[in-house]
Amino acid sequence: MDKKRAVALGTFDGLHLGHRRVLEGTKQFEFAPAALLFTEHPAKALCGSAPAQLLTDDLRDELLKAAGIEPLKIDFREIMALSARDFFTEILQKRFCAGAICCGENYTFGKDRIGTPALLQSLCAKSSVQLFVAPTATALGAPVSSTRIRAFLQNGEIESANALLGRRFSYAFEVVHGDERGRTLDFPTINQFFPSDFAVPKYGVYASQIFINGKYHAAVTNIGVRPTIGTKTARSETCILGFSGDLYGQKVKVELISYLRPEQKFDSLASLREAIRKDSIRAAEIFGNSIANREKTL
Repeated sequence: MDKKRAVALGTFDGLHLGHRRVLEGTKQFEFAPAALLFTEHPAKALCGSAPAQLLTDDLRDELLKAAGIEPLKIDFREIMALSARDFFTEILQKRFCAGAICCGENYTFGKDRIGTPALLQSLCAKSSVQLFVAPTATALGAPVSSTRIRAFLQNGEIESANALLGRRFSYAFEVVHGDERGRTLDFPTINQFFPSDFAVPKYGVYASQIFINGKYHAAVTNIGVRPTIGTKTARSETCILGFSGDLYGQKVKVELISYLRPEQKFDSLASLREAIRKDSIRAAEIFGNSIANREKTL
């Protein structure tokens, strides 16, 4: 027989503080901690489109595994027509061997979302399955939600977004060749493009940090279309302070710390170079004076 699991239930589209409460609940049981994840956001199946991703599936799985939580995958379309009771019996008990279940107090499940924590409590009691219902997490005066985090990102309020995430907003996309103009400005950069379904923060310049070869480096990241040079497609362009090396083809993780300023069109490359120099000084100070260079996990 397969091993019994403590299964966390939810969308887990941001792994924010609210999700973390549910996930941490799996650790209180004697069973193997696990999280049930959808291969695509439920809204995609129900409405035809999904909210922008706050993290890639790969990074989500990486963070869960680092926390000792097994990612379990299921296609939402497979279960969307199941009744709440059938979902509990056929999926949670039979397929994933749930000995315990964790969810948030606003969790719903089953066709037409008729399942509630109260119904889950009844089903668990009848089947000798343990249940933990996590209270809603709050931060900055309101419940934590992925919707609030997306709004903070769109406004450039990266510190607020990070506060709700309980970690630094980050992405790890392949480093591609740019026009190498950064080298001519004495600030070589790495270029990364955002997938069309990813949450792109407000265009502008950010203090950031990059983890390479076991060490964090202060960095400056420009997100947008680089108005001085002019590009059609938004990108992330990061200058890693005090680092030189070939990162092309690698998936480099960029972590945003603070919003420095909006994108700006300068009248000359010399003016742009001076702005980058000032941005670099500010980014190094923010990096050095914060706890941002201390690694956090779930």
